[in-house]
Amino acid sequence: MNIQERRLEKGWSQEELSQHSGLSVRTIQRIERGQRPGLESLKCLAAVFETSISTLMQEQNMTNTQPAEQSPMNEFEREAIEYVQNLKAFHMNWIAFLVIIPGLAAFNSIISPDFWWVAIVALGWGLGIILHAITIFGLFGIFGAKWEQQQFRKRMGKYTG
Repeated sequence: MNIQERRLEKGWSQEELSQHSGLSVRTIQRIERGQRPGLESLKCLAAVFETSISTLMQEQNMTNTQPAEQSPMNEFEREAIEYVQNLKAFHMNWIAFLVIIPGLAAFNSIISPDFWWVAIVALGWGLGIILHAITIFGLFGIFGAKWEQQQFRKRMGKYTG
């Protein structure tokens, strides 16, 4: 489903999509005619349509009428988008933790004050958040880029030597 189909599915005119997304009507017209949107435009549209940037990029690539060599997204941009999406997921995770755990604690104190099962939930979820932070921010560098390169060289040495 391309941008125009998504817009029409919501019953919006180009002007309404412009108001919701913060993009100009002209930009929306260009995108709907097949011009490749920039990263900032994709971010705005992904937020409005409640989808990911990568989903919109795939849809645009499938419906794009321009030759692929004119507008490929390079690997650096893909990695940056993936990192930002993972970072967003991490922040949503710890924010949800801060909202839900106190509610569960209140519920626990009412239902079964003798057994604080909420501590088990908080501990498990907290460990998940810590592991998520380690993978996103590369803390401790255990499995970082240097390790990946070493493993790649080691593996390639088996096939070439």
